[in-house]
This record gives sequence, structure tokens and C-alpha cells, in this order.
Amino acid sequence: MGATEKDNEQVIRDFVEAWSRLDADELVAYFTDDGVYHNMPMGPVAGRDNVRELIKGFLSSWTETTWDLLNLASVGDVVIAERLDRTVAGDKSVDLPCVGVFEMKGGKIKTWRDYFDFATYSRAMG
Repeated sequence: MGATEKDNEQVIRDFVEAWSRLDADELVAYFTDDGVYHNMPMGPVAGRDNVRELIKGFLSSWTETTWDLLNLASVGDVVIAERLDRTVAGDKSVDLPCVGVFEMKGGKIKTWRDYFDFATYSRAMG
């Protein structure tokens, strides 16, 4: 029996909340072994170890992050999460509107595509 839409939504709620703990190992545990993270300004990264390294790269300069979940919708194994990612890196900060599309498999993230305006992020974090 597969995960229900409500189960998938809860996984994504928990995943979004987990970012505030800045723990790459905790975050990568949400992915399938062959999971893909496609942060749209860059190419996709596949495999849990590669996803971990990408996340560690982000977290290396972040001192705080809180992701506000604005809207959440799902159909079957697809969950769409509109967020406001509020991140601090030392004396720099950004409030970044994002939309994440998550394809789920067995209660884990199989594919995550994140859409946002990279210029908003780079101007703030420059």
C-alpha cells in the first residue's frame, strides 16, 4: 500500500520545517537513495550522497533559515509547496519566494524541483 496524499503532504511539511535545523544528514534522509534535487538555476543532482553535498554547500554559509509554508497542494504522489524561505548568512539575509514540486515514492522524495528567482537570492547574498 502506497503513501496517501495526506501522508506525502506531512512528509513535505516536516521536510520544510527541518531546514531550520541546518542539518544536511537529516535533510537528505527525506530522499530516496536515487533521489534527485533540481535547484532550477543549476543542473539536477542525483543520488543521496550528491544531494547531501549540494545541501551542505548551501548550509555552509547559512547561520539561520526558516521556511514559511504558504500553500500546499497534492495529487497522488506529487506535492507542490509554495514557500517564503527566510535565510540569514552572517550579516546578509534574503526572503526568497519559492515553489517546490516534489515527486514522492514510498513516503520519500524521489524528485524535488525548486523554482525561484536566482537574482533575488544573489543580490541579497552577493
